[in-house]
Amino acid sequence: MVARLLDSEPEEAYQFSRVALRLASRVAAVREAAGFASYMTQRYSEALTEFRAARRMTGRADLWPVMADCERGLGRPERALAMAGEPEVKQLDKAGQVEMRLVAAGARSDMEQFDAAVVTLQSPELASSSVQPWTARLRYAYAEALIAAGRADEAREWFAKAAEADSEGATNASERLAEIDGLEFVDALDPELDEDTEQAEAPAKPRGGGVADEREIFEDEEDVEEFYDEDDLEIDEDFDGVAPERSTDAKA
Repeated sequence: MVARLLDSEPEEAYQFSRVALRLASRVAAVREAAGFASYMTQRYSEALTEFRAARRMTGRADLWPVMADCERGLGRPERALAMAGEPEVKQLDKAGQVEMRLVAAGARSDMEQFDAAVVTLQSPELASSSVQPWTARLRYAYAEALIAAGRADEAREWFAKAAEADSEGATNASERLAEIDGLEFVDALDPELDEDTEQAEAPAKPRGGGVADEREIFEDEEDVEEFYDEDDLEIDEDFDGVAPERSTDAKA
């Protein structure tokens, strides 16, 4: 249950993880799941405690990068950097090593060492033209590091490369690229956009003399009742005051 809710309802996943911990705190998978639930809700101290417990139970090193990122979340980037140099990193698979590199670069940025963050991310995995599960995030992080280092022209190229590799929508590289190019994304499903469009497309009402020039603008129903006699108004009792919405199915 915790794993299913992590992406969509992290707070609910966290509450479930607390129950699971009370029932099975000696199960490594439960401690790990509780750690991720805490991590996703930015409870970094709790997350670090659970990850350490899970690692002691299993002896695995795969949680090392996320443990280091918890140190960043707790405002201790220097500890995250120290963990990036520990022997446990050599036990990680390729994906884990890339993740560790991302965390280390983030720690450098936390310490305002922006040029060092750029260098940290430069690697064979970044230079590779093949697309791997980590490619989009690595390229995106590199582009952000270049921006922070004042190298915006180079960053645009890497945002474009990240967007090209990001078929799953793991980053907002396309939006960042558009931002650099001065473009603006519009949500076609935004009801306010529909309203503005309808107002812009509505034909102008003819202006003339007589009654049309004596129109009154009313703030609420009481103003209407004061201005007109009851017999002057014909009200459709079935009308709820809401105009039917036009359907749109475009996606920005």
